[in-house]
Amino acid sequence: MAYPVSLKVDYPARLSRLTTLFRALLLVPHWTALFFLAIAASVVMLVAWWAILITGRYPRPLFRFVTYCFRWETRLNGYSYLLTDRYPPFGGRE
Repeated sequence: MAYPVSLKVDYPARLSRLTTLFRALLLVPHWTALFFLAIAASVVMLVAWWAILITGRYPRPLFRFVTYCFRWETRLNGYSYLLTDRYPPFGGRE
């Protein structure tokens, strides 16, 4: 296995001009929620670091929370960097 994570982004043939204009306003609620989740994820990663150090395993609930935050942030970054026109859902579910 070369990399544990891969990302494939298709070239957008045409982007909506209207949503591109107001994209920053559409992202404000996401960034607000994700700001607080990122603070929580930082604490969770610190706890997970200690758990891994002591037990040698990543606790599954902590892992799920961190991947939830990472998924949400990745979708949001794709939308904000104009890689997709699809508005990201609130949350990081699969």
